[in-house]
Order: sequence, then C-alpha cells, then structure tokens
Amino acid sequence: MLLLLTSAGMLAAAVTPWLPVQVQQRAQVRMHQRIVIRVPRLTAARTSMANAPLPPIRWVERDTDRCIAASSLAGAAVTRPDSVDLVLSGGRRLRANLGSACPALDFYNGFYLRPTSDGMVCARRDAFRSRSGGECRIEAFRALVPAR
Repeated sequence: MLLLLTSAGMLAAAVTPWLPVQVQQRAQVRMHQRIVIRVPRLTAARTSMANAPLPPIRWVERDTDRCIAASSLAGAAVTRPDSVDLVLSGGRRLRANLGSACPALDFYNGFYLRPTSDGMVCARRDAFRSRSGGECRIEAFRALVPAR
C-alpha cells in the first residue's frame, strides 16, 4: 500500500500545472512619412475636325511674388528649354525660371515638390524634382499674361 501512495503522489506532482511566467517584451516603433506633391504635365485638349483650332496665345512675362501656395498648383507644361510654365487653380499662369545648368526637358513627364512647413513654393529656396531623380532650383517666378 505504501507503494501505491508514493506513485499517487508522483502522479499528482506530474499533473500540477506550472505557474505562469511573466514575460516582458519591449519594442520600439519609428514611423517615417514622406509627403510628395506630384504636379502633372498638361496635355493638349483634343479638338474635333468641325472646330477650327484657336490661334496660339502669345504670353508676356510680368513681375510677380517670390512665393506661391503649393495647394494652388494645378498643372505644368514645358514650353521653353529653361523654364516650366505653371497653371494655378483659377486659371492664373506663372513661369518658373530654372538655373542655366538645369534643362527643363527633364520635367516633360511632370515633377515633384517637397512640401515645406509654410505650405509655400518659393523661388531661390525650393526645387523641382524630376521622376528620374534630378533636381533643379527655381530661380524666379514670372506672371504670364496674354499679349494684346
């Protein structure tokens, strides 16, 4: 009988669950976010054969502000080798003159701007970035108005 109690005691010890062990796990997560504004290239509107094409508009450059709101950018067109023409919401047009070492042809398919904390795009501060990775500093903005 003693043998039976001993084996029963061993059986009870084997069935007793282990006390849970608290495991502390620590992790660090860093979130990085990159916001890029993509400005698309404008495409010429298709006209039907019945409509005669309008004569091209000749634009004249005028002085304007050094900065524009990034949220007002609606599109862009490369019309000259040294600049990019910008269309703003509301129909206003600007020409962004680029540095001499920076051909505008790199921006034929559109470009990117890195947003700033003030929400503005400024000449002599900001740059256009091409899809291929190139970067051109904006030297000056000029307002475009139709010639009379």
